[in-house]
Amino acid sequence: MTATAPPVAPSDEPDAQPARRSGLRRFVPVVLAAIAGLLLYVTFPPRELPWLAPLAFALLGIAVHGRRLRAGFGLGLVFGLAYLVPLLSWTGVDVGPLPWLALAAAEALILALAGMGIAYVSRLPLWPLWAGGVWIADEALRARFPFGGFPWGKVAFGQPSGVFLPLASLGGTPLLGFGVVLCGFGLGGLVLRVLHLKKARDTERAPAADETSGTDEAPAKDTETGAHAETGTSAARGKGGARPLRDRALIAAAVCTVAPVIAGVAAMPLVSNDAQAGTARVALIQGNVPRMGLDFNAQRRAVLDYHVRETMKLAARIKAGTVQKPDLVLWPENSSDIDPFVNMDAYEEIQKAAEAVGAPISVGAVVTDKNGDERNQLILWDPKTGPGATYNKRHLQPFGEYMPYRGFFRIFSKDVDRAGNFVPGDKAVVFDMSGTKIGNVTCYEAAFDDVVRDQVDAGAEILSVPSNNATFERSQMTYQQLAMDRVRAVEHGRAVMVPVTSGVSAVIRPDGSIAQKTGMFEADTLIAEVPKRTGKTLATRAGVWPEALLTLIGVGGLARAVVRSRKGRGATARSNGRPANG
Repeated sequence: MTATAPPVAPSDEPDAQPARRSGLRRFVPVVLAAIAGLLLYVTFPPRELPWLAPLAFALLGIAVHGRRLRAGFGLGLVFGLAYLVPLLSWTGVDVGPLPWLALAAAEALILALAGMGIAYVSRLPLWPLWAGGVWIADEALRARFPFGGFPWGKVAFGQPSGVFLPLASLGGTPLLGFGVVLCGFGLGGLVLRVLHLKKARDTERAPAADETSGTDEAPAKDTETGAHAETGTSAARGKGGARPLRDRALIAAAVCTVAPVIAGVAAMPLVSNDAQAGTARVALIQGNVPRMGLDFNAQRRAVLDYHVRETMKLAARIKAGTVQKPDLVLWPENSSDIDPFVNMDAYEEIQKAAEAVGAPISVGAVVTDKNGDERNQLILWDPKTGPGATYNKRHLQPFGEYMPYRGFFRIFSKDVDRAGNFVPGDKAVVFDMSGTKIGNVTCYEAAFDDVVRDQVDAGAEILSVPSNNATFERSQMTYQQLAMDRVRAVEHGRAVMVPVTSGVSAVIRPDGSIAQKTGMFEADTLIAEVPKRTGKTLATRAGVWPEALLTLIGVGGLARAVVRSRKGRGATARSNGRPANG
């Protein structure tokens, strides 16, 4: 008699492993979105790695591709937080982490809308194009809402050098940003398509026994085109099948990847440093600020004294013949926080400096106008006639220069009472300084397309961006702002002067390169022969139209996705024998 062993119960372990792998795969898009956000942050100054930005958007595109709207929103939020929390860390230097994290979270929520929109259009043919438009539409929203917008961190501002930068002269920061994201999404689409074709090829090479086994399988859906893909040997044997060189989706993704690069290279000859109306000898004064610990009023007076002292040093060098007299002198924003129209001692000190150097000075001052409104003002100070033309900062910094909903936000932080009560100006003003037309863009205003463009349209031959970054100490802020100024130089074909109270002050050529710069928290003077330019770039002439047209691409992609989705639901309803309207 032969004994028979009892059957062994199957183990649950083999089933558990695929389940664990499936669970881990769910986190892959989240990790990709987080890495993409961090990678985009790394492209920004003080580092200068503009070529990493397309890789960041390639990863974001892969992460959200084919996802539902809710997943796209969540992945966009992860991306936004990973990007903006470190990028905006400087906002917490003086007021602590709560305002910093609140600002980063609020801006990340707006970026989450972009993630949702990109996920929605990612099922369309040519999805990198539509996705790029969605991104620019989101940036346009972020530049205007809420509280007048906060465009800090626009993709274009991380491109102060590199192959994409010349695109700014064609279509401003919107086209520059679009070129970067289109290249990145194209690269992501290329990777996804190659993986899809590889999967089709692997299916083709499956054993012939599987092909004749009699099993009926539904064809896999092509996530690149939204159509059902052929499987098995039919994919390879059909016309064009899985042959990469004949695959339209692959070709389209490749074109989206390389077209912005080619466009950037083609636009390089349009960027020039040539003087069109002669040159001007410009002096930038960085007086520095005193050590921390002085009371507020004493510090204000000390800052003015420091800038007067540095200007007097320049005057002594001119008198000694070691340097030539400049045609004009630029002081930073807040170089006189004491109102010289009210305090005669401040008036006399500035007048003394202007007379000593023998050139007009643009002075950054805090003044109270005849209506009692507090203004962040630039004053054209002539060595013979004293104060003349003025420019009032038009785009004020919310939560700093003014406080929206002060009573409400006081619930969360008493620091709201440290915010100012400034009133914005309402027009562009170009200073005529010894025959040179200087366009004024005060500090934070450099982030806004229209403010800079208005000054060039008003006749500026050179742009000046006087700034006060001392509050943010040695943070990334001053370097990020300097990168904006470099992009603006190329966008409008103008040299950009950046006098800063505590650094980094800089002379920027029209091609975006830095001719001279200072260190941080040191007194210094820069003197440069600067080209005066009168021509307008295509970007300046086009105004807001590039942004409008690129936004329209994004809106058009979303509309197309809605129509496609409704048609798909209607077809499904009809196949199930139900009315198309459900």
